[in-house]
Amino acid sequence: MARKIEWTQKARDDLRGIYRFIAQDSKRYAQIQVEKIQNSISYLADSPLMGRTIPEFPHLPYRELLSGNYRALYRYDEKQDRILILAVVHGKRLLREEDFI
Repeated sequence: MARKIEWTQKARDDLRGIYRFIAQDSKRYAQIQVEKIQNSISYLADSPLMGRTIPEFPHLPYRELLSGNYRALYRYDEKQDRILILAVVHGKRLLREEDFI
């Protein structure tokens, strides 16, 4: 059963920022990278728990899906049967709660 995937404004802004940063060197590669992230996230519609608990914050009800060098942070709302994409960050970036809460 395919669940609804919703993106917060912050997550959309993150994806645009990733595109702009990579596009400084290559618009083609920027588009490929953004599409890879989006495609990875689309798999959550069928398997919302496929991502792991965020290692830095195991006490929080959020998960992450890795896509290349990027981490898509999300929350699965079982009651509403929806997935909310909270943020997309580079994997080497130090993660803080305010980055996605």
